[in-house]
Amino acid sequence: MLGAVLAFVAVLLAAALPRVQDRSADQALRSFLHDSGPRDTSLLAAAPAIESGQDPRVLDETLNSMLAHTGGSFHVDPATVVHGRRTTERQPLTNPELSRPSGFPPRMSLLYVRQAQAHVKLVEGRWPSATPTAAAAGATAGAPRGAAGTPPLQVALSEHAARTLGARLGSVLWSRPISDDTPSVEVVGLFTVPDETEDFWVDLECLARACKHYTGENLSWDVDAFVGAGDLDRMGVWGHSTQDFWRLPVDVDRLRADRLDATAEDVASYVDGPTAATLAQETGREWLRTTSWLPDLFKEAHVRRQAAAPLTAIGPAGVGAVALVVLGLAGALATDRRKAELRLLLARGGSRTTIVGRLLGESAVTVLPAAAAATALAVLLFPTPRLAPSLLSAAAVALLALLAFPVRAAVLLSPRRPAGRWRRPVAELLVLVTTAAAVLEVRRRGIAPAGSDPDPLLVAAPLLLALCAGLLLARLQPVVTGWLAAAAARRSGLVGFLGLARAARGSGARDAGPRAGGRTGPSVLPMVALLLAVTTGGFGAAVLDSVDAARLGVARLTVGGDAAITTYGNTPLPDGLAKAVGELPGVRTSVPLWIDDGFSVLGTARGSTQVTVVVAEPAAYARLSRALGCGSFDPALLAGGGARSPDAPVPALFSAGLARQAGADAYVLRAGNGEELRARAAGVIGCTPALPVPDAPTVVLPAGPATASIDGADRPNRWYGLGSVDGDRLRALVRAALPAASAAPAPAPAAGRDPAAPTDDPYLVRTAAETVAELGADPLQRSAQHLFWVSVAATAGFALLAVLLTLMRTVPERTALLARLRTMGLRRRQGVALILSEALPQTLAATLGGSLAAAAAVALLGPAVDLSTLVGTRVPTGIRLTAGPVLTQALGLAALVAAAVLVEAATSGRRQITTQLRAGDQS
Repeated sequence: MLGAVLAFVAVLLAAALPRVQDRSADQALRSFLHDSGPRDTSLLAAAPAIESGQDPRVLDETLNSMLAHTGGSFHVDPATVVHGRRTTERQPLTNPELSRPSGFPPRMSLLYVRQAQAHVKLVEGRWPSATPTAAAAGATAGAPRGAAGTPPLQVALSEHAARTLGARLGSVLWSRPISDDTPSVEVVGLFTVPDETEDFWVDLECLARACKHYTGENLSWDVDAFVGAGDLDRMGVWGHSTQDFWRLPVDVDRLRADRLDATAEDVASYVDGPTAATLAQETGREWLRTTSWLPDLFKEAHVRRQAAAPLTAIGPAGVGAVALVVLGLAGALATDRRKAELRLLLARGGSRTTIVGRLLGESAVTVLPAAAAATALAVLLFPTPRLAPSLLSAAAVALLALLAFPVRAAVLLSPRRPAGRWRRPVAELLVLVTTAAAVLEVRRRGIAPAGSDPDPLLVAAPLLLALCAGLLLARLQPVVTGWLAAAAARRSGLVGFLGLARAARGSGARDAGPRAGGRTGPSVLPMVALLLAVTTGGFGAAVLDSVDAARLGVARLTVGGDAAITTYGNTPLPDGLAKAVGELPGVRTSVPLWIDDGFSVLGTARGSTQVTVVVAEPAAYARLSRALGCGSFDPALLAGGGARSPDAPVPALFSAGLARQAGADAYVLRAGNGEELRARAAGVIGCTPALPVPDAPTVVLPAGPATASIDGADRPNRWYGLGSVDGDRLRALVRAALPAASAAPAPAPAAGRDPAAPTDDPYLVRTAAETVAELGADPLQRSAQHLFWVSVAATAGFALLAVLLTLMRTVPERTALLARLRTMGLRRRQGVALILSEALPQTLAATLGGSLAAAAAVALLGPAVDLSTLVGTRVPTGIRLTAGPVLTQALGLAALVAAAVLVEAATSGRRQITTQLRAGDQS
């Protein structure tokens, strides 16, 4: 029964692991591609418009040829394809009545898109005609010279764009002449877009609404309009040339991580390879070209997956190692129980081969059905396309479970060889040399390069360190426990001495036989199982703790603290806001400051250097810098900024790069409006929280009378805080402090911000907690962490089972001993204490050894581990060593084992002792 349960659990985990990894990898790949956007995950094809036979069916025929070459490793849903024709250049509209924000005319391009009517709602007029527009009988009224006899192209314009331009239904819009005629378009229909977030509008955003176009600081409008099929031939009149286009969105929800290489090859062939050449020949379009970002995205996804592979491999590797130990202990337990029977069969003429074959059949009867049921359950619980890895893993574990008992019995029945004292030391030396070589190799070359397969050395090294620690403890623990037993012998109590003595000598059945001289010491296997569990759990927990710490550090540097309120431009914060947010619950440090990047430092090696000036209260800003680990400084360096003579320069902190350019102690700071302030370099900072950019030229000045002459410096335009600040509450306070809508400042577009994006508030509120959540939102990170914690739980369970199996092996001898002692007056509570004192020394030794092995693994292997993928952004390579995560794993497992031993001793000991007392001593 025990063999069947062990086989079921072990095979279930073995069969489920590859399927869980496949599901996690597929989910991470698809989420990554979805985040990249539909444009980057599409095949973008374009070709010059053909000069004759310009019919929409020609576009469809080319599309059908393209779709015919998909469906292998990647799929394209025909319903999601966007294709048509467009003019290649936007033409300026010369109508004087149209909107010109900075005096620049709006520009328009024309598009014909198949099935466009299905994605819009016509609100006024009609859709452009599908039949060619008849030539006008005479000149168009009011048309410029050269336009006679040329009817305008019929277009449908979005209602939003028409309102922005100042156009309406029936408007005729003119452009500059390209040849003899002045092209024009007539707005015959107005439409709205029900859902602008629909993938259809990717790269077509100027159709849904007018787009802002900046030329320097000058604003103009860009708009696109739909034409009908009837004007396909005349689209070239509007633009210099026309182009047919096809956007084929790849169905990322059907992509598989295990087939990513094949998919990348197929996409590369589609872009620039055999498939591209075949398409050009089939469609008759020599200049048909296809581009896509998918190959680059696939490479990045592969690198991300492989970067997270060590953490996802270390946990399962630990589970496999401990499970192997447990299967060996289960085989030993079964052999111990049937030792007399097996030797009797051998003595009565049975051959060793026959006996082992019979035991193999018995194991097959229990193990194989359990393994088959576990495999089927794993397949049902975790559906994935791939079946082979799961079956192979399940078969390997089932084979180990099947052979554990027969192999152990074969060893028992084998003729005993003379004891060789050299075998164990040689084996231990071999393990030690292998471990040292693995660690040195990882330290020498680092981990495998990004994008390569998981580094086997990095996965095996922590396990080898744990094995070395187990072998070392197997040598030391009996000696130390013997010393403790000798010390306990000098005390009056008997329980402690007897338990420690049995722990030092080893208890339970041995296969040495009467000639071996009695016990040989404690069993190594349960200690190794505990060490493997503690080491892998501690190492993985240290990795995750480093990930959390790095993610928080990055988030705090990005935000500037635990919370921040920033403005677009130099708009000051509302009066009283900095004081109000500083009084919020959870705010430990409140730092209002003023920052301006329009200053120059005169007198440097370059003569004049543009810098960013930060004006802040020195003590609070120093606490912020120290907490963020960015440019720590002594606030006393800026203490001279209070009472001083009018001519004395203001003490300032210079960034390191700026300080290298400086050649004197006193400088002149010149603002953009011409104001000047004398400053002296009081210190150097590496970076500053308000601008945590390496080598950014920065000057930090003290707030107060010394900087009161700087225009606006008395009103902070930034706020940074430390503490557990609630983002929603902070935003609510900011909104409450905003002036009336009419008085709200109009923010200028921030750097890197879409000028067309609406801005609800002039103030941006960010918190480090929200940034941490954004960095950790990647499914790749979550799946790696979940798999690790599941592996830790499974490893702990197997390690606990190893201890219990060891206790079960000692049940007959321990029961007989307790029965004898009960006749001498031993109380039941003392019997439980005896069992604990016998079992816990090995557990405590394994806990201590595992903690040291985990710490050694972090110290030796940690510098080679790159956590950037798990953190969510680029961070320095390395794992930090902290006692908390390692001790939590070790002490938690030790407490679990102690509780299990206590429960086993309290529940089973009484019944077994009673049986012994009734039946007599059977030892």
